Order: sequence, then C-alpha cells, then structure tokens
Amino acid sequence: MSSFIQQIRCHQQVFLDRLAPHSFAPATVQKILAYGAPVGALIEHYEQLNRCMVRLQCLIEKAEQQGRVLEAGTVVLADTLTESSGRFDRVWYAPQGGIWLAMAWPDILLPEFTRFFPFAVGLACCRAVRQYGLDAQLKWVNDILVNGKKLAGILCTSIQSPGGDRYHLIGIGINGNNQTFPGELEYNATSLRVQLSRKIDLAELSGCLLAELRWAIGLLHYDEEQALAAGENCEQGRQSLVLEDWQQLSDTVGQRVEYGFDVQQNPLYQAVAREIDPCGGLVMELEDGARVTEYSGEIIYL
Repeated sequence: MSSFIQQIRCHQQVFLDRLAPHSFAPATVQKILAYGAPVGALIEHYEQLNRCMVRLQCLIEKAEQQGRVLEAGTVVLADTLTESSGRFDRVWYAPQGGIWLAMAWPDILLPEFTRFFPFAVGLACCRAVRQYGLDAQLKWVNDILVNGKKLAGILCTSIQSPGGDRYHLIGIGINGNNQTFPGELEYNATSLRVQLSRKIDLAELSGCLLAELRWAIGLLHYDEEQALAAGENCEQGRQSLVLEDWQQLSDTVGQRVEYGFDVQQNPLYQAVAREIDPCGGLVMELEDGARVTEYSGEIIYL
C-alpha cells in the first residue's frame, strides 16, 4: 500500500469519527455506517490514467475472469487524467492538483432507490467541500457550486459486465489545488485553493470525501430498508432521507433556469425552479404558469 493511500485511510477514519448526523440514535448511525462500509475498501492510486472509469471496467472484467466479483466500493484515484470526460463526452479538465476518482458500487438497490444514487453522491461531495468552511451548494442534480462557480462535478453511470453483473460507476472530480482553467472554464470554475487562498492536503480531502460517501451511500441503503418496512415509496409522497439532506444544501429552488437533456447543445425551455418532488424530479414553472416536472436532463442558472 502506498503512503498516499495510507494517509487517505487515516484521514478517512478521522472524518468518520467526527461525522455529525446526531439526529439518529447511535445504533442507527452504526447501521448506516455498516451499509456504507465497503466504500474505499480497495483503493488504487496512479500518477496518471486516461480515465478512472476505464480502469474500473478493466478490474470488473478481470475479477470475472477469476471467477469472482469486484469488491463493492473499489476506488481508482489518479493525479492526472489524459482522456477524462463528463456528460455527453464533454471534456473533463483533470490536471495535477485535483481529486480525480471513480468508484464501483453493485446495482443492488431497488429502482425507486437507485434514482437517488446521484443525489447521495452529490450530497457527500458537497458535505466534503463544506468541511473546509466553504458555503458549497448543490445545483440539481449534483454539481457543486461555490460563489456561483463550479468546484466539483459528478458523473454517475450504470454498466453491465460481460458476465451480466450490473454496477454503478461514479466519477468525481474536485478542483483542489489547481488554479488555472482553460477556455470558458476560466469564468465558470473555481477550486478550494482559489477560494481558501491556501494549498490543501489532497490526501486529507480524499479521506474526507470517502468518509462522506460512506455515510451518504449507507444512508441511502438504510432509507430503502425503512421504506420497505413501512410499505411506502416516493411515488406515494414519502420523503427520502437522502433527498431531505440534499435539499438542505441545494440552491436550485427559486432559480430561473434553462433546461435541456443536453442543455449546452440543445436547450429546450426556460422556467423558474419551484420545488423538488419526493422522487427527485425538478418541478419548474413556465412563463404561462404551467408546471412541468423533469427527472433527467440538466439545467443552467440564468
């Protein structure tokens, strides 16, 4: 194990010890942490990769060839990425100084809870940034903004292995110590170092992120357990525990937005974001007063 991974694990434990979700009974906290325990159980660290998700897919296929499944929560970290991309194959700028990682999680949640997976990951990432004293906010679904600029981005996708197993692959990029951004990113992006006017410890940030991921993903699994026990779901109006926490950190409601499935290339309409429905849909009010709810796609703040 490299010294960098050892440092990450030490910081992860420090942040786990000081998590502050004290609205739950101690036994419930331990159950939630147990659900999320696989996060970071296996970590690979590279100086450079093309894409972390490609490496994860290779690990999944290698595990199958050996007659096993890839360990849940396997994380691949890289100091720089050479072919990184986000939604719709947009370039994901990933130079030295940031946190660039991907994690694999088995597709074991029921569909009505799988829909909250991007919210859980966004919640974890936002909470990690806020640990540094910044007023980070979530833009639907999971962009992390600080002072109106994007500090972190998340890509969630699902794949099926050659052997038929399904996984969620989660890509996370956090601008840590990088300070320059190309093209239009110069005006739209920021970093922890820019906001804090100091260099940060990347091992500490990575450990903090893994601790928050363990909590948020564990909370999602606990949420499913509770909903099944009660025989309720979001379509009946049940409020997800993950979505409830997510909404407390989001600034989307009340914003005037432009919406589209690929909003940069094909914006569809402008509206005012009015609420997030119990299933995570964005309820928007059009100019004529009509309301529309979208469960996928993306928005730009106007």
